[in-house]
Amino acid sequence: METSAVTRLRYEELLFDIACVCNCCCMCLCACMCLESSVCRRGGGGGVHMGSSWRWQLSWAMRVAMRWCRLCCPHRGWRGGRNSGKVLQLWGYSKLLLKSLYYNSLCNSDTLLDCAFEPIYWIVDNLTRWFGVVFVCLVILLTTSVVVIVYLFVLPTILSTYPVHWFIWHLCCGHWLLVMVVFHYYKAATTSPGHPPKEKIHLPSVSICKKCITPKPPRTHHCSICDICVLKMDHHCPWLNNCVGHFNHRYFFSFCLYMTLGCIYCSISSRDLFLEAYGAIESYYQTPPPAYTFRETTAHKSIIFLWVLTSSVAVALGGLTLWHAILISRGETSVERHINRKETKRLKEKGKVFRNPYHHGKMNNWRLVLGVETKSHWFTRVLLPSNHLPRGDGIMWDYRQKRPHGHLTFAV
Repeated sequence: METSAVTRLRYEELLFDIACVCNCCCMCLCACMCLESSVCRRGGGGGVHMGSSWRWQLSWAMRVAMRWCRLCCPHRGWRGGRNSGKVLQLWGYSKLLLKSLYYNSLCNSDTLLDCAFEPIYWIVDNLTRWFGVVFVCLVILLTTSVVVIVYLFVLPTILSTYPVHWFIWHLCCGHWLLVMVVFHYYKAATTSPGHPPKEKIHLPSVSICKKCITPKPPRTHHCSICDICVLKMDHHCPWLNNCVGHFNHRYFFSFCLYMTLGCIYCSISSRDLFLEAYGAIESYYQTPPPAYTFRETTAHKSIIFLWVLTSSVAVALGGLTLWHAILISRGETSVERHINRKETKRLKEKGKVFRNPYHHGKMNNWRLVLGVETKSHWFTRVLLPSNHLPRGDGIMWDYRQKRPHGHLTFAV
């Protein structure tokens, strides 16, 4: 088996060398013909010599073409049912000749797609970098508009129609969600995700970054937008204008969670007001139109804007939050999800099973991300604003080892 593989490899290397030689010959021939034709057009002396030289090059090119055809068709006879086989051999050699112009041992379909889409990646990276500030301002503007509408139109209606205990509940719940959203968004946008230290020499690394030319610790990846390596990189969030990494992953997920809960709360609380405002706006087109004041028309439009915005954000951001909750339960990041899928497929073809070394069980994964060590931390660190640091430094990671007796241990 190994002998046949080695023989096939040598045969492919021989074909590759032959193709490269043919490419060089063809390029030299084209260059010579172009030079000869340019000299002949100038009308210089020795026209007969130039013409004979051109005819000799043409005949030599025809001989090369005939030899190429003989290589593609080593057996004589083009009749009968062998013509299709000859055509397939000719097509295979043509593909080999084309691939020899760009082929190397690291080339595959993913590499070709990356090269083809490199200009698009460059445009997206630069647009994301410059529009990050715009996205942050947009988040602040929309959140502020929702808060203003709630204070001006929703809370007065709740105060005048609901009992006192329901009004107190809405007041406490709404302000708790607002404080959690603002706190976690500020921390997620301003906290550095963490970067590999450059002053240390002895670092545990799994590879070398091609952009930074520095060692990359485990779970570290290079962000093309920030142009720096990020510890435990999840993704670059344009709405934060920051990377999501080891030190701000908890802030990012908490912001998504509480923003989704806040949008659901506003959507449910303003549902009756939305139906009333929608019916009032439809009556604007009656003849004669109803006599609404400017404050009432403004309230109707503001309530509709509030309900549509919060409902849309709740659906979109809720899906994103659910996806990141699944990744946290698996002990993965967004980048590692793609890597692990490829590794799972590769090992499956070999009859092996891939196991994520950073998956310590669903509950342990949540404790690691949220920084929960005791039961009281679920209240003080999850349900209340907390700026505690995550466990670990993002460089040294615990990975699980399976002992022969089935005991699960952790090692660094």
